[in-house]
Amino acid sequence: MKRRNFIQLSSILSFVGLAPAITSATVVDTKAIDEAFETTGEKDRMYWVKLLDKIASPILSSMSKGELRKNMPMDYSPTWDNRNKEVAYMEAIGRLIVGIAPFVSLPDDDTEEGRIRKKMRNQIHASLAHAVDPESPDYLYWGSLKVAQPLVDAAFLAQALLLAPAALWEPLSKQTKERFITEFTKLRAIKPSNNNWVLFAAIVETFLLSIDAPVDAARIDAGIDKIQGWYVGDGWYSDGVKFHFDHYNGFVIQPMLVTVLRVNVSKGRRTQAELDIAIKRMQRYASFQERFISPEGTFPIFGRSSTYRVGAFWPLATLALEENLPTGVLHSQVRPALTAVFKRVFVKDTFNANGLLTLGFVGANQSNIADSYSNTGSMYLASFAFMPLGLPASHEFWTAAPTNWTQKKAWNGEVFPKDYAVDY
Repeated sequence: MKRRNFIQLSSILSFVGLAPAITSATVVDTKAIDEAFETTGEKDRMYWVKLLDKIASPILSSMSKGELRKNMPMDYSPTWDNRNKEVAYMEAIGRLIVGIAPFVSLPDDDTEEGRIRKKMRNQIHASLAHAVDPESPDYLYWGSLKVAQPLVDAAFLAQALLLAPAALWEPLSKQTKERFITEFTKLRAIKPSNNNWVLFAAIVETFLLSIDAPVDAARIDAGIDKIQGWYVGDGWYSDGVKFHFDHYNGFVIQPMLVTVLRVNVSKGRRTQAELDIAIKRMQRYASFQERFISPEGTFPIFGRSSTYRVGAFWPLATLALEENLPTGVLHSQVRPALTAVFKRVFVKDTFNANGLLTLGFVGANQSNIADSYSNTGSMYLASFAFMPLGLPASHEFWTAAPTNWTQKKAWNGEVFPKDYAVDY
């Protein structure tokens, strides 16, 4: 192992409290590092929990007190497109709680993990109250006809509430619920772009449908129908009329379409056959995602929004949570594969001095890849990969002995499954 990798590994250990950072004068104990990174379900889970807590704490601890604007310095892309900068705060909280929602749905217990979970849940409740309270310093910018971005992150708020209604929606006060319904309804004034944005309009209305509030059904059906019409084959949807080779099937399209369909099927509005085929397509796409992960825990970076980092693995993480992984893909290989990716991406310098995610990918020197709409709040889409924390610690995902994922098998000279296109 090269020296720079020792330093990177120690940085990971340091910020989750497992070891001191390695400096240039430190003698590296390779055995200690190997033991610290020994892959077991228990160690992996605690690493995930502490990492998620590290990512979330600067946002939740402040917004739960109505102090997010006060305490969260924002960085903006070098090519910022001059949209209203207030959108950044909704991006931070909306995206962050999607990845936390399954975790806080688990019951409380008197463990370190349980205490972290209870803290997060309570902070989210308080944050959601501030989000829609016009008297709060952290009342979110819900937008206008001139600024469409709030539709995007209101959709992520809706996604989180749909993922964990009992944990996140039901405990809210009547007043806070009514305020959310009002704000979500106002978003109908925003016309979505003719791309993955059609799902943002659809999922906001789908959330309203789930709580039996009045809905604009046309926004739901337009989203479903357009995405279905953009299916190009072998588990991939185009993002609009023309196909874009990027990670937006992961960042938005696949899991959000399934969520929209699932609720609408349960309400008798769409067919089970549509949901079944959407799930099959997401499974196929997730099979590619498992194969994206190299033996070293890296994955290919292409297309826009690369700064969303591991959020690209939302489909794979969701199918793990739902115990519905693609045929031949095991929990025992997904857990160590994603853990390896996390350890490559979330090094110490991926966080700035305020504990916030940087505008980059790994470390602190890649702001050049931030898109014109990217800001500090945008980065919290990375939470989406943490879905399997919604599985209890006793689940096979966490207890199974680790096995090699596909690329690790292939490059180790082991037998690995051949891959063929699918036609559905």
